[in-house]
Amino acid sequence: MQSFKSKNIKNVLDLLEDAAGKYTVKTAYSDQERSISFEEVLLKARAVGTYLIKHNTGEGPVAVMLKRSVDTIVVFLGVVYSGHAYAPVGLDIPDERREKILKRLQPSFIINEAMLPGIFNERIDRTLLDEKRKDILMTDPLYVIFTSGSGGDPKGVITSHLSLLNYIEGYTGVMGIDSGDVMAAQSPLDYIAAIRDIYVPLFTGVEDVLVPKEFFMQPDVLFDLLNERRVSCVGWSTSAISILTKLKAFKDKKPEFLRKICFSGSVMNGAVLRQWQEELPDAVFVNQYGPTETTASCTYYKIDHPVEEDEIIPIGIPYPDYRVFLISEDDAPVKQGEEGEIAVAGAGVTLGYINDPERTAAAFTCNPLEKAFYERIYRTGDIGVFREDGLLMFHGRKDRQIKHMGHRVELDEIESAAAASGIERSAALYDADRENLWLFYEGEIDTRTLALSLREKLPGFMVPRKIKNMDALPLLPNGKTDFNTLKSMIH
Repeated sequence: MQSFKSKNIKNVLDLLEDAAGKYTVKTAYSDQERSISFEEVLLKARAVGTYLIKHNTGEGPVAVMLKRSVDTIVVFLGVVYSGHAYAPVGLDIPDERREKILKRLQPSFIINEAMLPGIFNERIDRTLLDEKRKDILMTDPLYVIFTSGSGGDPKGVITSHLSLLNYIEGYTGVMGIDSGDVMAAQSPLDYIAAIRDIYVPLFTGVEDVLVPKEFFMQPDVLFDLLNERRVSCVGWSTSAISILTKLKAFKDKKPEFLRKICFSGSVMNGAVLRQWQEELPDAVFVNQYGPTETTASCTYYKIDHPVEEDEIIPIGIPYPDYRVFLISEDDAPVKQGEEGEIAVAGAGVTLGYINDPERTAAAFTCNPLEKAFYERIYRTGDIGVFREDGLLMFHGRKDRQIKHMGHRVELDEIESAAAASGIERSAALYDADRENLWLFYEGEIDTRTLALSLREKLPGFMVPRKIKNMDALPLLPNGKTDFNTLKSMIH
């Protein structure tokens, strides 16, 4: 595949126009209601861009508050035509969290469902679009994706055109995706994993099928759809694959055309992967790792053997134009075989957190191992170890941030939500083996009332499934919560 650099593609609009020229009437995206060709995406995106230029005089990002559909993807690209970054804001998140996101984002404009007919009917003005287009740089913000933040304050990660183009090119190369493939999308469009579903079609000419969320709880229905659409390639969360396995997805049917499978978001259980390998022996499986701050993923591992049920899967080697290395607690180099914090440099490192200079400065820093010049890096807070063969292994979190059901979760944010519900002392923990969030607390509020209150403050995936009221939380001599005692109660 020819590199975007050699094709003189400098932003995602160049990418869209190149794809529309090559794959004009071919379907680019489809959902349960409709499909849209590459040419239609281009024309409708230009209409959106024209509308926004005429109606939006602000300089900030545009918040997109739409349901998951092909039209939402078109709006994202249209926002880019207007010279702004887009910021997806989910419709199914609690009002309190949405208010925090909008307060942090400070959008110049908000697009909702009621506005779409008028926006799509806008007459395209190429003069206005070309005037805006000439000012777009590769390093300009493309989108803002919000992730969990400590203290209950979400962080909006800003990613540039360059970082996106670099990652998607690396991903499509590793997966071997081409125009003959058909993708099936699992992720909500306001999550980082959705960038593959949006931009891989523009890179390669594949069709992307947006799969309804509920299908992942109905394996037969899901596999029927995959076979009907001849889906050959997926990039799904580890959690989605694990849930399908628990539901005995392969009991009656198989996805007959599926040959390229990438999983990410959390540690893959060896027994789960082994079953998928046995059921789909001709498929290629790729494990990838990386936080939102490194444009979705920074490393990958292509599994080249039948895994053992108790095998720990490496997170592998860096994608092209990424450098991934380890730093000790005292900012020194780490020897092979020793643990260190995973740090990332290169084109995939994002621009920081929007309107959040303090947290940006804490996470995006100068590489302490590079003395000759300033090298900007992102410190992940994850612990890793390099094996003798050069493969990187994931050894957990440095702090209390975890991955649950493919989503990044700050346990402190759950405790903050409990405090806002009237709980004076609580402790959130994660049982990775069973993929359960736990919340221990002191107080008079019963567990059902607390659960209902948490659902008003947190996304569904962050509400603990296990909530236990205690007379008193165990404490260490220094007065802090004794998390080890609580962990023993879980197991």
